[in-house]
Amino acid sequence: MAERIRIKDIAKRANVSVGTVDRVIHGRSGVSKKSRERVEEILKEMDYQPNMYASALASNKSYLFACLLPKHEEGEYWTEVQRGIYEAMTAFSDFNIHIEIAHYDPFNYASFVHESQSLLGKELDGVLLAPTLPSYTKPFTDKLKEQATPYIYIDSNIAEEPALAFYGQNSVQSGYFAASILMMLGNAPHEIVIFRKKYEGVIGSNQQERREVGFKRYMQAHYPQCKILELDLQVKNETDDMLMLNKFFQEHPNVKNGITFNSKAYIVGEFLQREKLDDFNLIGYDLLQRNVACLKEGGIKFLIAQHPRLQGYNAIQSLCEHLILKKAVNPINYMPIDLLTKENISYYNIR
Repeated sequence: MAERIRIKDIAKRANVSVGTVDRVIHGRSGVSKKSRERVEEILKEMDYQPNMYASALASNKSYLFACLLPKHEEGEYWTEVQRGIYEAMTAFSDFNIHIEIAHYDPFNYASFVHESQSLLGKELDGVLLAPTLPSYTKPFTDKLKEQATPYIYIDSNIAEEPALAFYGQNSVQSGYFAASILMMLGNAPHEIVIFRKKYEGVIGSNQQERREVGFKRYMQAHYPQCKILELDLQVKNETDDMLMLNKFFQEHPNVKNGITFNSKAYIVGEFLQREKLDDFNLIGYDLLQRNVACLKEGGIKFLIAQHPRLQGYNAIQSLCEHLILKKAVNPINYMPIDLLTKENISYYNIR
């Protein structure tokens, strides 16, 4: 074990006071140029690594983090992300961090622009955001770069506009994997269906679009002859959804396999249960309570999980490590692609 280097040892070698060494280490004023250079030289020679945790506690500085997330109702996917964010705020409360959460309408790009511009007027130390389309996200991240404000992506990544870090699934690979499972489940069917949720033609999620890219990539590579049908359901009208689903299954009675890339698989799953369409194989995403209920009751055959609470927690932890503890942060942090059934859901750690 390496010998612990004490500040008084550094002061002795540099021929300065302990107070001078402390001011140099913590970047405070009141030190002559000559003394600062001498202390820095000794620090380098001795390979001194400061106790950043103790330094952060001693500094009494406060930090303001902003989180820009999609609007959602209680119990939906983003509820778990926020729970993880608040858990991290509690865990790192010693560092005096404060978190402000703003929400944008994921189906209205102007809403993202408005909310992001509002955040730029605040003195932020770090930002966590779920990005929308790159063309609308870039002006915001460009400003953050100008202000030297670190930011982290959650849920979906924009590789061409890299952040300090990204937390979420590899969406393309997730869709690719889902396609392989669906075709195995359906014994290589000739027709399948993709169920979407749209509002005025907008899906509202980069991640969902990329899952579909991966899904179709697998299908083109392995089952190019399989016909892919598409049904776009409504975001804000479940009554219309039921009518559309009923019409679809009346017109396509032989379609027995489908997938939805959004977190509301229960809309289709509950319909299948009511209509007793037990022979339909549906794959969905995320462990919402209604999704899990459908899984246990057979309306959904598989759910793919992605640890939203852990995404929120780890993203805030990374901001703390980067800004406060001065630690290196891994730029790409893919969450596992977990496949759940009614047989194993009870043993799964949702956290």
